[in-house]
Amino acid sequence: MDMEAQGVAHRPDGKVVFIDGALPGEWVSARTRRSKNQWEQADLTAVHSASSQRVPPRCPHFGLHEGACGGCKMQHLEAGAQVAAKQRALEDLLWHLGKVRPETVLPPIHGPAWGYRYRARLSVRHVAKKGTVLVGFHERKSRYVADMRTCKILPPHVDALLLPLRALIGAMAARDTCPQIELACGDDVTVLVLRHLQPLSAADERLLRAFAAEHGVQWWLQPKGPDTAHPLDAGGAPLAYRLAEFGITIAFRPTDFTQVNPQINRVLVGRALRLLRVGRHERVIDWFCGLGNFTLPIATRAGSVLGVEGSGALIARARENFASNQALALAGQALAATEFEVSNLFEMTPAQLVARGNAERWLVDPPREGAFALFKALADIHQARLGAEGAPPLPEDAASWQAPRRIVYVSCNPATLARDAGLLVHQAGYRCVAAGVVNMFPHTAHVESMAVFERAA
Repeated sequence: MDMEAQGVAHRPDGKVVFIDGALPGEWVSARTRRSKNQWEQADLTAVHSASSQRVPPRCPHFGLHEGACGGCKMQHLEAGAQVAAKQRALEDLLWHLGKVRPETVLPPIHGPAWGYRYRARLSVRHVAKKGTVLVGFHERKSRYVADMRTCKILPPHVDALLLPLRALIGAMAARDTCPQIELACGDDVTVLVLRHLQPLSAADERLLRAFAAEHGVQWWLQPKGPDTAHPLDAGGAPLAYRLAEFGITIAFRPTDFTQVNPQINRVLVGRALRLLRVGRHERVIDWFCGLGNFTLPIATRAGSVLGVEGSGALIARARENFASNQALALAGQALAATEFEVSNLFEMTPAQLVARGNAERWLVDPPREGAFALFKALADIHQARLGAEGAPPLPEDAASWQAPRRIVYVSCNPATLARDAGLLVHQAGYRCVAAGVVNMFPHTAHVESMAVFERAA
């Protein structure tokens, strides 16, 4: 199985055939839909001998048929086997792209396979010819919106809203100018953000308020970009999730990035801190800190913390989260001294890295692009100290600067993790002591993972 959850077969001449819907070990028939010199893409037409790991999909909209929902790709594979496939994919990429093998394979982090998706972007389409409104994910390999009546990966209370939402939008005068509804669930609040291309009428706003009152949700309106999102009515309870292990509460806006799976996120944060092995006297830098998902828990363990992020708006809310948690610190236990800084981490240089000062530990949680510039700066300093040919000169004030002893890297893209791991191991003087997957998105081909690096002696 490849990274897109396609079965991988070979013709007798060695040509690779990627078969959508096929599982490893199966005997199947397939119809080629695209052919190149070295490979083909095909659709499954029949399963003659099924894998023992093939299971009936729970969702009626999953499959290869015309109009099937494209939100999930692996519902036909048993949940435990999905995790194993993702672990193999991570290990393969670490080796083939980074020439790195972790010394220890971490047990996978996994949890509920259904009702987990607390963040989602649902497309909206008024189909006038059919006299209906569609609300859901796109069809497989299509720009069309799937005709979804249920979604088993959404929380049950949100799944139950799909048909009422269709009726609501269909009753609105603005039904042709509302292309999207973004879902954001906190621990106690569910927010629906309506993207609208034209101002809403007073009558449409009354319909939204009636829907909110009936179903216990809040409406936000988004006339343009994400920064324009605002509550339809003031006074609603704020969105937040709690990290109970650390006594931390993270508040967020519905258009902010947060992990889609809150149960897995809580386990992820706990494992990351245990692997970081923070001491009370130590300084930690949290690169790509976002709203403080890792920064604030680290502040319950460390001597001091620096959170760095590229967005000034995110840093402002991270500071607010720190201040509110500091004020509510349990049992008089104040959080460690914590600073936040705005910086473009995709343009990091050795001099900028040295200017951040020494830190015994790093937590790195980048977007899909990875953290190449950050680790390249780290590698350049290491190579300069080794006197390697072609290495850049050491920055001023670098004599007393020390690389972190331990780095925990949380990744949402195993390919960029593998690339960055190769840089850390082969050029920056680190060992990959552990790595493993985090099944943040069950039934999809998305692979979240975590790796731990220690500075070599």
